[in-house]
Amino acid sequence: MNAFNQFAITLKEIGASTVITSDSQLIEGILTPVYMWAGIICVIIIIVAGFLYATSSGNAANVKKAKDAILGAIVGLVVIMLAFVITQFIIGRF
Repeated sequence: MNAFNQFAITLKEIGASTVITSDSQLIEGILTPVYMWAGIICVIIIIVAGFLYATSSGNAANVKKAKDAILGAIVGLVVIMLAFVITQFIIGRF
């Protein structure tokens, strides 16, 4: 039984006009901003690591740190995108 069949949760108290009437809408409403913020953080990490790479002055340790940070952020972006696609596919099916 769907927990939201008995009542609808309105978000007017926080300024949203969306009415959540199903579990999938609730899950999507929670996860979409999480994916967005995770992506923003990855892009910020890439920018900062690029700056560190540009200002490393050939120091091998700093270059390695910057390259590792860029690689980690790119892998993070790929994981976030895959998680978003999988979540949207599953929510679309149910």
